[in-house]
Order: sequence, then structure tokens, then C-alpha cells
Amino acid sequence: MNDITLTEEQRDCLQELINVAMGRASDKLARYLQTFVHLQVPYIELIDSNVLPERFAETYAEEGVSLVSQGFYGERGILGESLLIYKSHDAHGIAEILGYEPDDVSEVEQLTDISSILTTTFLNGLAEQINNQLAYSAPRVVSSMETPLDQHLQQLSFNWDLALKVDISYQVVDFSFNCDMVLLIPGEAIKNIQTVLDQILDEF
Repeated sequence: MNDITLTEEQRDCLQELINVAMGRASDKLARYLQTFVHLQVPYIELIDSNVLPERFAETYAEEGVSLVSQGFYGERGILGESLLIYKSHDAHGIAEILGYEPDDVSEVEQLTDISSILTTTFLNGLAEQINNQLAYSAPRVVSSMETPLDQHLQQLSFNWDLALKVDISYQVVDFSFNCDMVLLIPGEAIKNIQTVLDQILDEF
């Protein structure tokens, strides 16, 4: 399974599909919040399962984070896990962003609400471009203060040695709010996505 590689054409094609899906998700969030959402160029890589916990630890070592994890699966063997990651100061500000009063809903509900906007809009936009339909598992909220992220990664809904990892960052300007979306697509599903990408490339 570790011999999977993306050709330059496949990577460029996937990058473009992700850019379009990102644009749709950020536009929906921007309209909902009536503000501007800044996007960074997504980063795509193939990563071994034993490297990912260390990578997470390096990126989010300075402070606790909250993570909303949601599995997705569709036709033609497309599946994976979406991880929305919020640093502590961003997680605490979600009530203001969504217009909730401080005691209206729990922080877990706030995280679930904003993650649903980002995850489903992005993934549905991606699925539409590849003529697919996705279903989702119930979102799970995890705090690194209670459950180390590497432990959560070991509990994902699929077993994998190699995954396609896509990093996406959203920045909401007026609220000084940032969050990271990480998509993990396991090895066998990568092959299925490569087939779809090759079909798209053959049409041009």
C-alpha cells in the first residue's frame, strides 16, 4: 500500500477540485457571518500513519485544541475522515461568531454547528465535482486536554498505513478566528480517487 504515488497531473487536478470546494465552503461561511473569510493554499501530501501523531504534536503543541472529527463515505469506495481543529482561544469565541448568547448552547454544540457548515459544504462541493454523493457519521468532539490527539487518531473509523492528507486553513477576518481542516483519505480510497481523477483528466 505504501507504493501509492500521485502523478503531477493527478495532484494538479485534485488541487483544483479542492480549491473550488474550499471556495464554496468559505463563501457560505462568509455569507452566514457577513464578513470576509481568507483561505490559504491547501497542502496535499501522502503520509504514513505512524508519522501523523508526531506531526500533530509539533503543530499544536503550544496549547490545547478542540477537534471535531467526522467520517464520510460515498460511492465508488470514496471515504475518509474530516478533522476540524480549533485552538483554545478560537473555540471559546465561536459563540460570538454564531451569534449565540454565552449560555445559550454548550461549547460542544457550538463546535458541532460551525464544523457542520465547513465540513458538509466543502465535502459536498468536492463530491459534486466528481459526480458522487457522500454520507456522514455523527460528529465527535474531542479536546486534547482530555484525549491526546494521537490517541484519537488511533480510534478513527478506518485502519490505514498510508493516507492522503489535505490541509486547509480558514481565517475569519472580522472575528480574528482561525481553524484548520484536515482530510484523511486511507490507502484503498486513494486508489479509487486516482481512478476518478484519471477519468476527469481524460475528458480534457
